[in-house]
Amino acid sequence: MKVVGFLMVAAVVTMACGTSSRADRALASLIKQDTLLQTVKSMARETVRSGFNAGDGYQEVWIRDYNTFITLATELHPSTTIEENLRVFFRLQGEDGNIVDGFIPKTRARRSEGGYAYVYTVLEPNYAGHKNTVETDQESSLVQAVYKYIRKSGNHTFLQDTIGGQTVARRLEHAMEFLMAQRFNQEYGLLWGATTADWGDVQPEHPWGVYLTDSTHYAIDIYDNAMFLIALDNLVELLPDTREKWTPIRDHVAANSTRHLWDTDRQQFIPHIYLNGSPFSRDFDEAGVYYHGGTAVAIEAGLLSQEQVKHALGRMVANVQASGAASIGLTLYPPYPAGSFKNPGMHPYGYQNGGDWDWFGGRMIQQLIRHGFVAEAYEQVQPMLRRAVDHNGFYEWYTIDNQPHGSGTFRGAAGVLYDAIVLFEEFAATIH
Repeated sequence: MKVVGFLMVAAVVTMACGTSSRADRALASLIKQDTLLQTVKSMARETVRSGFNAGDGYQEVWIRDYNTFITLATELHPSTTIEENLRVFFRLQGEDGNIVDGFIPKTRARRSEGGYAYVYTVLEPNYAGHKNTVETDQESSLVQAVYKYIRKSGNHTFLQDTIGGQTVARRLEHAMEFLMAQRFNQEYGLLWGATTADWGDVQPEHPWGVYLTDSTHYAIDIYDNAMFLIALDNLVELLPDTREKWTPIRDHVAANSTRHLWDTDRQQFIPHIYLNGSPFSRDFDEAGVYYHGGTAVAIEAGLLSQEQVKHALGRMVANVQASGAASIGLTLYPPYPAGSFKNPGMHPYGYQNGGDWDWFGGRMIQQLIRHGFVAEAYEQVQPMLRRAVDHNGFYEWYTIDNQPHGSGTFRGAAGVLYDAIVLFEEFAATIH
């Protein structure tokens, strides 16, 4: 179904009729008749029905991925299966409260030279965990995933399940306490992690780049802190008795995110606040790099006004046009120069350094819908839907010439696009 130029059509309808409601009806009609939406929705269901690992390029179940397709997975799989995956993360939880990135059957956990240092606990007999320590989103992702599961299933009793003598509710809090104890910078009042490209998990100083090392440049960014804010909102909704404890921390981090990370002149979040220097060349103006993914998550966290959301979309569209990419899933723009990362996959417009990811583009689509920019969201989602059909699946990321790369059957992408399609349908159902 051809929708290029829909915004122009909607604008003409609005001017001719003198009311936005007719434009809404025209948009709702398009959504209801759009077979592409239904095709991709069906594809997403089949992809998530087929398993829980991140994609066919990964053996592990990752919490940052599971968090983004757990709502759909709850529709398709027994509650006992969804809960068991969550329990594995809790069984592998560190004594300090930290959460692993993912888990894999012990029989497949073979450490190679330079590979993962697997995590084992006495509570988990079947799986080994791994943790990319450059990240600061695993704990927040688990809280969000539990919230989404309970919201979808209505099974609040899961919070009282006991694992190793602690309830799920207590373990959720312990995960948040880990971040405050081990990843909270007192000077800025924000969480820190390693320097990565936007939401990525690859630091510049190492050929692989997933572990903190002696050469790590520590930094504060918007993605980690926005994920934390969403998790705290979810936590106090699940556990109202914790509101007095966590709400002041949530408000403090939100205020500091705006105070320290928002560049008023450029109207964007700065990439990093460095705590021990920058790993990048002084000749590169990193302050001008626009982070698409972190901005989308910041919108979800409630950090941007309606006008700022509109401006963010304009910047993303302009970046897509300037780069030649296909969608606003573009990780960032401009990319870091060649040689900025020792990992060879992090070349300009490669992987997380300017690759085009539905996994985050779909989240921006959701936020546009939730903020009332439904027509704009409908226009911007089209290239994401079309390439899923053209390539018969959900790929991890795409090059700027729209060629698929990385893992196929990437369930995180399937999950966020499915959720976006549901939001489109819900909008259309309210328009009469």
